[in-house]
Formats: sequence, structure tokens, C-alpha cells
Amino acid sequence: MKIKETEKSIVVSGVECLDLDLTLDCGQAFRWERCEDGSYCGVAGSNFLNIRKENGDLIFENTDIEVFNNFWVNYFDLNRDYKAICDKLREDSLLSSTIDEYYGIRILNQEPWEALCSFVISQQNNIKRIKLIISRLCRAYGDDLGNGYYSFPSAQRLSELEVADFEALGCGYRAKYLEKLSKDVASGKIDLEKIKSLTLEEARKELLNIYGVGIKVANCALLFGFGFLSAFPVDVWMKRVMEHYPNGLPECFDGIEGIAQQYLFHWARNNIK
Repeated sequence: MKIKETEKSIVVSGVECLDLDLTLDCGQAFRWERCEDGSYCGVAGSNFLNIRKENGDLIFENTDIEVFNNFWVNYFDLNRDYKAICDKLREDSLLSSTIDEYYGIRILNQEPWEALCSFVISQQNNIKRIKLIISRLCRAYGDDLGNGYYSFPSAQRLSELEVADFEALGCGYRAKYLEKLSKDVASGKIDLEKIKSLTLEEARKELLNIYGVGIKVANCALLFGFGFLSAFPVDVWMKRVMEHYPNGLPECFDGIEGIAQQYLFHWARNNIK
């Protein structure tokens, strides 16, 4: 990876396996929007970014080198060798052709608090509505970053709300989950940093103890917000995918089951009728 800082942008070359459409619009993060010029605008944590791909280079705009190094490198997992990961996953016959067709899906390293809230909101919801609710939440209670963009509100800020406040944003039955989650995280009853330090099984157990968090939400939060690449979320699509693996997941998935899941999920949505 080579990094070049210009007057208006940061140009990164040499990053393989990062397709912005497949990564930012696949349902793992809900605060990115595709612009008319093909770039993406979005907020992660309290950082706004415009990003596009041009002649194989990644162009980061509306940021600086310090934020790039301290936040965006980790967020996009730019130091991980995804080419080697994909080569390993190609040992599986189903994934071999799937990776070639949808090459460039990458797991984002989102902040645990935002990811957990987002997937609580995602329950029995479609992506368009999830994005709308999260947008309302950020606009109402996040910090104003300018140009109509807002940070994701902290647990401390949301802990001041009641169920009715979340209901007013369109959260529906999830409002009571968010109200208790916010208060428990803000008070320290739920320690998200501690959960990150546990084993996968221990972390999953901790999340399943949270009011309103079931197995799918737990695994999504673990994969997309807590850095557990071996977490393997299963929904209705993945249940159908698992019919192709009657003897369990192949050995080449070990340790990177979550990355395999993203490719299989994308394949299922586009090929299973």
C-alpha cells in the first residue's frame, strides 16, 4: 500500500480486494450513500468521508492524514492481506467462482457501540428503513459535522432518552431495547471494550445476555463491530446456503468464516430463487 497526500485528498494505491459498491452497500454498514459521480459519502463515528476509486487508486477526500492513519486505515482494514484470504477461500468450490464474480467484498471495522445499535435496529427491517431510522437518530442526537452530516450519538447521550423518544424516530418495538441498551452501556453495566477482549464464544454469550439481542444480531455485531472475523451470522438466506454444506463449513473457512459468509450471502441473494 502506497499513500500520497495531495492538497485536497489522500491517494492510496496497491490495495487489492476493495470494491466500494460491494463493501459499503451490502448491509454491514448503514451510513454510506452513493453519490451521482459514483463516489460514496458517509460518516463513521465522528468522521465524515468522501471516497471513490479511480484507476485502481482509492481517493479519500474531506479528511486529513492524521485521521486517515488513526481511523480510516483500520476502518477499511487496509493493512490486511485480503488477496491471500480470497485465495484461501477459493479452495471451496462454491466460493471459487463466487469470489471471482463478486471480488472486493471487505469487512469494515466499525465501532462496537454503533454496530450494536444498528443491528438492534435492523431486526425485522429492510436496509432502506434501517438507514432512515439511523439517520433520524443521528440528526436528532448526534453532533453536527456540517453539510447535513451528524455523528452517531454516544451511549451517554442516548441514555438520557426514554422509550417514547426512540419510538418517535420510528424504532417501533425496538425502542425499548435501545432505551435499556443505552442506559446499561452508559452506566458501565455493559462493557463493550471488555467484550472485545473475550473469546468469540464468551463475547457471544455476553451479547446474548443483552435485552433484545438474539443470535443473529449478536453475530452481526461481533463480525462488523467487535472484530471477530470468525463470527458467522445466519439469516434466511444463509440457512439456504448451508444446505450446500451438509457436513459443516470447510476447513479453508477457519478463522475467516465471517468473510466467507459475506461472499456466500451475496451469492445467495443473487442466485437463489
